[in-house]
Amino acid sequence: MTARILDGRATSAAMLDRVREEVAEFSREHGRVPVLATVLVGDDPASHTYVRMKANRCAKVGMESRRVELDAGISTETLVKTIRELSADPAVDGILLQHPVPGHIDERAAFEAIDPAKDVDGVTRTSFARMAFDEGGFASATPGGIMALLDAYEIPLSGKHAVVVGRSPILGKPVGMLLLARDATVTYCHSRTRDLAEHVARADIVVAAVGRPELIRGEWIKPGAVVVDAGYADNRGDVEYEAAAERASFITPVPGGVGPMTIATLLAQTVRAAREGTEK
Repeated sequence: MTARILDGRATSAAMLDRVREEVAEFSREHGRVPVLATVLVGDDPASHTYVRMKANRCAKVGMESRRVELDAGISTETLVKTIRELSADPAVDGILLQHPVPGHIDERAAFEAIDPAKDVDGVTRTSFARMAFDEGGFASATPGGIMALLDAYEIPLSGKHAVVVGRSPILGKPVGMLLLARDATVTYCHSRTRDLAEHVARADIVVAAVGRPELIRGEWIKPGAVVVDAGYADNRGDVEYEAAAERASFITPVPGGVGPMTIATLLAQTVRAAREGTEK
């Protein structure tokens, strides 16, 4: 068996085409375009690259990107104040705080300064709760992108056993809740899980979201399973790709799988935030 590729580039391109149409419609109706504010603290090269990519995508769909750069030595209080000012600005529809922030900053306090109505990256406690209770909150962008990718390939989720390896508050935990909401049976695994290989081997769907290169070995994959690798391109992903592809039915490449879906989901949720903001 050779796995079929879950092509995030092609799927995200289709999503962004729809976003472009929604932006144009919003502009015709309201005389302005949706605005995404990105907050970047410090000079981490990878973070600058990600923010630049997001700004480029905004431009391609006709959306405005407002970039706020702050010195790495700022305090939590200053960052929180900046984010609260953006939250109060009626010209801003969505807010993204680029992760990670410098270690001395209380990242959770900064996230919580984002107005949930503008939390298009789905990082606040309120967004997580609304998402978990199916009350219309914004999904964390990467988990939301994963679900959109699975849906694009019409992968059935109801009744399936999904194993999520990773428990971060903006990736592992929310993707498990989204799968649960779609009637999958979800097992969370993490660094303290015993017999990880046995858990993975029973999974119909594996979501690798732990950030450790090739932690998930190819021989662990159940024949016919769906493998979603949310690892990073610069560390080759969390899954031993070639070996896993010989056993899986579908698999995401790294890069080109989950990453493009994250940005597309972020922009789609920004348009939604803009639309919902005008309805208040």
